[in-house]
Amino acid sequence: MPEFGPLSDNCQLMEYYTPSFATQALSRIALGAMSFHDEPTGQAVIHAALDQGINCFDTADLYDKGQNERILGKVLAHRRKEVFLATKVGNRWRADGSGWDWVPRRAHILQAIEDSLRRLDTDYLDLYQLHGGTIDDPWDEIIGTFEELKSAGKILAYGISSIRPNVIRNWTANSQGSTCMTQYSLLDRRPEEFTLQNLHAAGQYALVRGALAKGLLAGKPSRDYLGHSVDTVTAQYQALVAEVGEHAAGLAIAYVLQQPAVGSVILGASSAEQITSAVQAWQKIRAHQINWPALMAIAPAKVYELHR
Repeated sequence: MPEFGPLSDNCQLMEYYTPSFATQALSRIALGAMSFHDEPTGQAVIHAALDQGINCFDTADLYDKGQNERILGKVLAHRRKEVFLATKVGNRWRADGSGWDWVPRRAHILQAIEDSLRRLDTDYLDLYQLHGGTIDDPWDEIIGTFEELKSAGKILAYGISSIRPNVIRNWTANSQGSTCMTQYSLLDRRPEEFTLQNLHAAGQYALVRGALAKGLLAGKPSRDYLGHSVDTVTAQYQALVAEVGEHAAGLAIAYVLQQPAVGSVILGASSAEQITSAVQAWQKIRAHQINWPALMAIAPAKVYELHR
């Protein structure tokens, strides 16, 4: 994998990397669009992200029944060549709107991408991701369809979103995919057992979601998380944050980004202030020498018990 490159001119405090699947340097923090649901909020959040040097944006056709894609496409229409657009496929809303079904089939993917391209107001996607998956899915058909779309120029790269070791193992062994979006944080270190090493060995990048552990690592009220004693974890974490004198979110982001397999951390935001403060906290933390062993001792590492 390439080394992480120098800071970009358009935002001297953002860090970028240049993976082989992208035509431009990508920001190490990306904006996940799932957390805003109306155009005024979306416009404010997206512009705040751009102001911080973020050029990667992730959504899915599932979010708000496609409305999330429409908002992202409208706001970014005039900056298409400057940004990296990623969306996801595999879930199909039922006609009555009561829920969605998992449909990882060629016919659905071919129709879904046309719908996503129209909503995002673009003729290609930088990254198209399978939005889940089980070991019993028709993988030859799925991968073949992604390759077909890539050959047609409708996507530049493809990936998967999964936390399942058996699915990820199958994915890296049988596809020419580029990424795997997976949940990873100081309080969810399960990917350290297998996933990160497997992706790195395959030349694929982990795109991290959940780095702030549902806000627990950004100062939200304590609550149970993946079986950890949250009161204890929060106290220990805040003590470490106090040592470096910076916001908790920056430390959490820095932890996952120091892993060689991780390309970008995808942060959700429902306000401009949220994305701005998170990025700035990370920027400040980068100036400190972090005691990673002490940080990792906050909570015991767990392993995936299912889908191995």
